[in-house]
Amino acid sequence: MIGLDPVKQQVRAIAASIEAARLRADAGYSIDKPLRHLVFSGPPGTGKTSVARTLATIFHSFGLLPTPHVIEAQRADLVGEYLGATAIKTNELVDRALGGVLFIDEAYALVNDGDGQPDRFGNEAVQTLLKRAEDDRDRLVVILAGYEAEMDRFLASNPGLASRFATRVTFPSYTAEELRRISEHLFEQRGDWIEEEARPALHRRFDQVVQRGAIDDLGNGRFVRSLVEKAAEARDVRVVTSGASERRPVPDDLVTVRADDIATAFEELTARLPGFGDTPDIAEALAELDGMIGLEPVKGQVRSIVAQLQVAKLREEQGLRTQAPMRHFVFSGPPGTGKTSVARILGRVFAALGLLGRAEVVEAQRSDLVGEHLGATAIKTNRLIDRALGGVLFVDEAYALANPGYSGGDAFGAEAIQTLLKRAEDDRDRLVVVLAGYPAEMDHFLASNAGLSSRFSVRVAFPSYTADELSEIADVVAARTGDAFDPEAREDLRRIFGYVCDGDWIDELGNGRFARSLFEKSCSHRDLRVAEELGDAATAAELTRITSADLRQAYSELTQG
Repeated sequence: MIGLDPVKQQVRAIAASIEAARLRADAGYSIDKPLRHLVFSGPPGTGKTSVARTLATIFHSFGLLPTPHVIEAQRADLVGEYLGATAIKTNELVDRALGGVLFIDEAYALVNDGDGQPDRFGNEAVQTLLKRAEDDRDRLVVILAGYEAEMDRFLASNPGLASRFATRVTFPSYTAEELRRISEHLFEQRGDWIEEEARPALHRRFDQVVQRGAIDDLGNGRFVRSLVEKAAEARDVRVVTSGASERRPVPDDLVTVRADDIATAFEELTARLPGFGDTPDIAEALAELDGMIGLEPVKGQVRSIVAQLQVAKLREEQGLRTQAPMRHFVFSGPPGTGKTSVARILGRVFAALGLLGRAEVVEAQRSDLVGEHLGATAIKTNRLIDRALGGVLFVDEAYALANPGYSGGDAFGAEAIQTLLKRAEDDRDRLVVVLAGYPAEMDHFLASNAGLSSRFSVRVAFPSYTADELSEIADVVAARTGDAFDPEAREDLRRIFGYVCDGDWIDELGNGRFARSLFEKSCSHRDLRVAEELGDAATAAELTRITSADLRQAYSELTQG
């Protein structure tokens, strides 16, 4: 079987323990029959049923089971239509499986509390199954299978399950390389072959579904089988339809799969995944960056990062050695200087280069990572990171995770940092983490932990906006809604921005956010004035013009105190 190395090791260990038990018996030692019930947990399409059949053969070949047969079942095969019928149905199923293996897929469906009421039918099946698993343990192996998280909850729901099903085999998702090998095997089985020019297209698509974290949703090995079958189907359609109008197809045409056949199959199979086919464009992302007002040092640094990522990808495609691209960043600067917007642009760049599965940014602060008690923080942080996998995790005011104000140290924040560092390393191929905040506070934060400074070594410094840049931002924001400052208000606008910048208050006021807030407050005062003074007689010009009086009232309100 391709891949599944951890599973193979566990199965070999089970076989070794059976052989060791036989040797002890031959040496005259008393032993229990080394049969055991198992839990197979992992995503769909990873070979759980195939491995169950292999285990049945192993148990049979060692003389532990009379037959190598596997009976496959789901909830519907165990649960009856009324209480009492379930025990009969479950016992009949177990009787059929006696002497071999009973494989129950999606076993957690036996405990269905979805309507808020106890599942008496499912519980009856579980209790009956547990009794038979104990009573017939010398001539039956039961394997419960399903997704990992759901199996955890299912086993925790009943102490008898956890004790009788103590051996767990965890099935990993397939890697892109393993998907390629499976596809080659399946094409060969069919007697088909892939055109040499089509192989890179196939490999890119396997890379894409793995990097985007979509391979489990698509079904791992089942996805590869479907892709091979759909590609062959697209080839047949192409050959037959083109043969009617062009030359008669030759024998090789009938077994050759081309790049456009693979593209057709892939698009059909991934069409149900929302936004899966929407790949961001680097040129568009950089154009958005260039369209941002000010931030010239930031633009230069981001372009440098993008160039390094592009060159690293080109070197990899040509088989040259390359360093792993930088993944995690520190954005330091005052508030309102576009840090979140630049993080979104970086996410689009990483996604466009195939280094991330999606361009989405998950924004967070301390409260999103830290729990109410020790232990809860790691769970909360891991759940947040799971949400961000495949994209960007943007942690604003990251230094709040290390709060020295707590007596005895900030154990909660430290737990969040350690969890974040571990996941940033473990999931570096599927995640970009951006830590953001004020420069001085970020300096102290990074110096507080050696792991932070080593993993977040790329720093992007965001400068405060100048008075001219703030004026331009206010004009652009106003233009988006068809509004405008009259000449006197525009002059006042420049004076206000010059005053707050010269007085070093702009960072406290929020830079770009202050410019937007000033415009919005001005509009509020303009609307009140127009409604009271002009009412229905107001012209379009009067409804969209911001005066000096409107602006001054807004400024006074925003800076009060």
